[in-house]
Order: sequence, then C-alpha cells, then structure tokens
Amino acid sequence: QVQLVESGGGLVQAGGSLRLSCTASGRVFSGYTMAWFRQAPGKEREFVAAIRWSSGLTDYADSVKGRFTISRDNAKNTVTLQMNSLKPEDTAVYYCAATGKLLPLVSPANRYDYWGQGTQVTVAS
Repeated sequence: QVQLVESGGGLVQAGGSLRLSCTASGRVFSGYTMAWFRQAPGKEREFVAAIRWSSGLTDYADSVKGRFTISRDNAKNTVTLQMNSLKPEDTAVYYCAATGKLLPLVSPANRYDYWGQGTQVTVAS
C-alpha cells in the first residue's frame, strides 16, 4: 500500500505561483510513476504532469507546458509541482497519484492505483 498526502494549495492572483507537494509513504519502489491530476467542478479529472521515480523523466499536458514543473526528491519521498504564470482556468482540486504499473507518462486517471486526498487551487482573475 502507498499513502499520498498533498499540501500547498491555496488562493493566488492570476500570474502568480504556487508550489504543491506530495509526500509518499509505504511501499514506493523505484519503478513507480508519480503524477498530478486536476479536477474542476463539473469536469472530468485530467492529467497535468507525470514523473518516473527512478529516472526523473517527465511529461506534461499541453495546457501547462512551460508553466508547470514536476520534480521529485527521492530521499524525502516527495513529488513537487511548481506552478507559475497561473491562470483562472487552472482553478481545480489537484490530486497526486501513483502507480507501479509501467504506463506511458501521459495516461488517464483510471490507470493509477493510489491517490491523495486532493488540495484546492484557486486562481483569481
């Protein structure tokens, strides 16, 4: 079992920045893929970014490329999402996810096995 706990959400003005963290506990192996998804009211959960735990290889949704950066700290079992140049359309609940399956970095939410509780990000215009 893997437990994921997110932190760092909040309210920010458009153009501002936020940093989300996800701390993993339990049996996180080097073969895991970690990801961030988001879900706005009335919409489906969508992929934001993913990272391979071992290699650090990353990929992003087109909507956040150049603005968001995903990284990991293996020693602290933490994955971070740095969000810059935030837009009102980035407003959503952000979820951390993990899987031990070998998936393409850009994969839908239903392929992931473990989820955090979510953290709200609100971007005011």
